[in-house]
Amino acid sequence: MTVRPAVLADRDAIWSILEPTIRAGETYTLPRDLTQSQALDYWFSPGHEVFVVEDNGHLVGTYYLRANQQGGGSHIANCGYMTARQASGRGIARLMCAHSLERARERGFRAIQFNFVVSSNQRAVRIWQSFGFEIVGRLPGAFLHPTLGYVDAFVMLRHLHEY
Repeated sequence: MTVRPAVLADRDAIWSILEPTIRAGETYTLPRDLTQSQALDYWFSPGHEVFVVEDNGHLVGTYYLRANQQGGGSHIANCGYMTARQASGRGIARLMCAHSLERARERGFRAIQFNFVVSSNQRAVRIWQSFGFEIVGRLPGAFLHPTLGYVDAFVMLRHLHEY
């Protein structure tokens, strides 16, 4: 598997990764009825550096890296990751996380902050923690899960340099 920057020709394959996750409504705070155009506009927003994971010619994951805030907060990165449903459990999220840590360091970011990790997404929480991310905040009942009801969301942070 390789991670590479996304290109225009990847958009349809990226949509095939995004759509099931968006429609499920279990992990992202995006409207479940987003159109392909809206979802891709979000994923490729100005300031997002978008990457894909390719495995034997097929895209199996995608993530973006961006500055979490502007101005005085622009030294902290933020990422969004999605893995193709059929590729779940194959280490793709781990590969993307490792790549994003390296890329964020290359770009001079001092930390990566995940603003809203849904607490019921325990697999993601465990992966991020295994990479040294800490839960630095809890937002009680902040996410309306389609089957679990209101669940907490976490703010997670990992420093990239010593202070």
